[in-house]
Amino acid sequence: MAMFEFGRELRRWFGGEGTPGAFQDGLTGGDGALLELLPLDLLRAEARSADVAAGRISAKDPAQRQLEAAFVWRELARRTADPAALRKAAAYAEKAAAGFGRDARPRRWAGARCEQAMAALVGAELFGDHGLNAAADFALTEALKSAGGSLPGALASVGRAVVEARGQLASADREASLRIAARFDGPINALEVHARRGGAAKLLAIGARVDRAEFLSACGLRLKDPLLLRMALDGLSLAGAKLDAAYEPLSWARVAIAHGQARAALGELDGEVAEIAEAVNNLVAVLELVTRNHSPMDWARGELALAAALQLLGDAGDNVRAFDQALACYDRALVVLSEQAILPMRAQAAHGRVACLVRRAELTGDLESLADAEASLRVELTLANSAKDPVGWAVRQLSFAQICEARAQITGRDNDAAAAGLALSAALDVFCEHGMRSLADAAALGLERMRARTAHH
Repeated sequence: MAMFEFGRELRRWFGGEGTPGAFQDGLTGGDGALLELLPLDLLRAEARSADVAAGRISAKDPAQRQLEAAFVWRELARRTADPAALRKAAAYAEKAAAGFGRDARPRRWAGARCEQAMAALVGAELFGDHGLNAAADFALTEALKSAGGSLPGALASVGRAVVEARGQLASADREASLRIAARFDGPINALEVHARRGGAAKLLAIGARVDRAEFLSACGLRLKDPLLLRMALDGLSLAGAKLDAAYEPLSWARVAIAHGQARAALGELDGEVAEIAEAVNNLVAVLELVTRNHSPMDWARGELALAAALQLLGDAGDNVRAFDQALACYDRALVVLSEQAILPMRAQAAHGRVACLVRRAELTGDLESLADAEASLRVELTLANSAKDPVGWAVRQLSFAQICEARAQITGRDNDAAAAGLALSAALDVFCEHGMRSLADAAALGLERMRARTAHH
């Protein structure tokens, strides 16, 4: 059954069209695995129902209701990047931990601490607050001490591997990448043992496989290492084989997006244009299934992945049409991402769009496109706060330098090259300070080009 058909069926059941058997609280009856099926409006209704259930004085186990509410609000925050929803998730998880008690119900308490950590990890990913990764690591370390061999114990081990992977993402060499990826293996196996007993462990295990694969893929892309990319693809194939897009649409979409990204990157390294084209086709199929109304952030991630793959396709054959299609993807993603100016993903999307415009202008000699790119980037720079979001500000400086460099190549004007050098120097300082190795390398290479140009002239 296609997802949109299943969505209509959900509305028939839960929207008042002859409901065959209403749940007491919410639509999912506390089963978090069913949340993926709910479009955004029904997910918001589920979150409000979770509020009611968690606040009911007569609740048999208030802490459990609070833990369920935390999960729903975290999922809403993940899909929408709504900081208020994320704060609510964290508050419910904290109340649940207090209600369970570390000594009274240690495994339930560990589960609540894991939920606190998951909220922090979502916040770190969405808003670029690396302090939240440290907070998550502390909560997960505590959870491990009380969880034993339970499901929360396996989840805590996965979470700690995620924290380490994020910390090493910009600097790990191949050996370190393989070592960190291996840290996922034991917890994944443990989650899969729990999954045989039913419940939410199946999706947790798949999520852990995707975390591992995304780390390997990012390192493979940065290091230009086909082995790491192939390992990522193998893990994603295993994860995807266990999913049904009709019943687990968002987990399936996450796997498929990561697979498309890794496949396109590997196709570029191997010089296989057909592989890049197939990755583009696969990403288009994802976006036909996952809609903006179902999960805005997943949809935006899909659009950005498709844009990047189309750029690779354009570079492979100097294909201006591919760059035009990539620009349309960036524009669609920015409709969602512009609702939250502080999102790092928004800065990345704006940078990608500028890079796409620059490459297109280089192919066509179109100075007007560069002027449009510069105008939109100046708007981005007015929104940027170098104190609160230094990396985002530096990414915008890198984009500005790309525009100036491209215009200097087309027109031969030295003032554009000088402006590019100043922007690259400022960006390089920030990237080095924050350990952003790949971005620092890009800025350093740009500076070398500008110095070589100056020496030549």
